[in-house]
Amino acid sequence: MDSTPKPWAAAITVTAGMARMVQHLNFAPVGALSLFAGARLRGWQAYALPIALMAITDPFVGGYSAATPFVYASFLISVWLGTKLRNTENPAWIGGVALLSSVQFFLVSNLPAWLFWNTYGPGWRGLLGSYTAALPFYRRTLESDLIYTAILFGAHAWLSRGVARSERVVPQPA
Repeated sequence: MDSTPKPWAAAITVTAGMARMVQHLNFAPVGALSLFAGARLRGWQAYALPIALMAITDPFVGGYSAATPFVYASFLISVWLGTKLRNTENPAWIGGVALLSSVQFFLVSNLPAWLFWNTYGPGWRGLLGSYTAALPFYRRTLESDLIYTAILFGAHAWLSRGVARSERVVPQPA
């Protein structure tokens, strides 16, 4: 596989990012978008994209809280995980990393509920209580991460193959 970023990788990423504005019930593309950005974009842009997307859209879809730095950090971890997918199109590997990304998002983004809101009590029992309370929300996050990851990486693979085929066709002189 050619590891050179394709020009449409940024367009796919921005288009998916716009879907966050219409997300509903924790079904948003940001986790998958972070993985995709890490896998198909290079340098600081891959890390800046999910943070910029969140910073721009947060005021419209939920605002900021003590959890915001944890959520943003989790998306940066997902970008880093995405960099491990730069040289693969293997669906099983991509799906496995998407699952790992989703789990780390759950663990990191729900930690502030236990740290800051004193709802669940101190110690391991309180921490496990906070994660248990968050489990009903995780299903939708996991579903969206897996579905959007399949869409983003699938669209990129399809476009890559289509353009590569069209570049090989040499017009015949008349």
